[in-house]
Amino acid sequence: MTDKSQYKTDITLSDEAIDRIVQLSSGRATAQDHAQFADWRRQSADHEMAAREAEALWHGIGTAGKSIRKSAKQKHYTRRTILGFAGLLAGGAALHQTGLIGPRLYADYTTGIGEQRTITLADGSTIFLNAYTALSVEMGEKERRLTLHEGQALFTVAKDAARPFIVAAQNGQTRALGTVFDIDIKPQQVVVTVVEGTVSVTADMTQAAANSNIVVMQANSRISYQDTAFTSAAQDVDSDIETAWRRGKLIFNAKPLGDVVAEIERYRTGKIIIANRHLRSLQVTGVFDLNQPEEILQAIETTLPVSVTRLPFVTILR
Repeated sequence: MTDKSQYKTDITLSDEAIDRIVQLSSGRATAQDHAQFADWRRQSADHEMAAREAEALWHGIGTAGKSIRKSAKQKHYTRRTILGFAGLLAGGAALHQTGLIGPRLYADYTTGIGEQRTITLADGSTIFLNAYTALSVEMGEKERRLTLHEGQALFTVAKDAARPFIVAAQNGQTRALGTVFDIDIKPQQVVVTVVEGTVSVTADMTQAAANSNIVVMQANSRISYQDTAFTSAAQDVDSDIETAWRRGKLIFNAKPLGDVVAEIERYRTGKIIIANRHLRSLQVTGVFDLNQPEEILQAIETTLPVSVTRLPFVTILR
């Protein structure tokens, strides 16, 4: 069989698999329909591969695919439609990663996937940017104000009592004088960890002057906030473990899989989607080399009840 004829065969199988997945997800499928699909996918290895691809694409479209899945209950979607929509999402993510859209376009300093970088400011302060991070800096006469747009950074602040050092991240801000602290913008919250000295954190910059909205933290403590509220009280932590990324390591101690995936995505290309929300709370424990993100995925697949499906632009955990 020629490559061209094989391609046509693959397309035909993939079209049929997606048609069947759409039908089974329509809400009108019968037990017989499900049984017929099970029989169909058992016909050959190619049938099974087409079925897995269709399932991964259907579930991997994510939140943005809710409308297409809903519409599929009334309409017929071809393979080209589904792949085109998924490709649009993947393309948008790729553009975002290159910095052509999003805050990376106007940030003063950025790092890419798997890249880390140290910045030295005019006052002697240093900032260690983790992978896939965007930062803006404004050094004024009365204050040093920085904005962490996305990602993670470790700030080592030079003492200057006349000019406070303030880092804004989403709706909150962290203020320090002569200290070392880490800010990590995660998918659901912002986490501030103090390594040395003292910092004050507010979850709502519009209420920064209100003492009731400010938490003062010492070394080896951590706090998180979301929107305009703290999501936890200050907690005692081992800051060396929390900032192990600066030493080339990722240390997880019963860390939720959802958080682990967010970490991995900083060090590898392509989107990782957790298809089943119940998997997000599974706990991951181990010490890993951040330069080997695939080994983390392999460990997850080996030690947890999770299967990993790898596609060119997306990896599905289910």
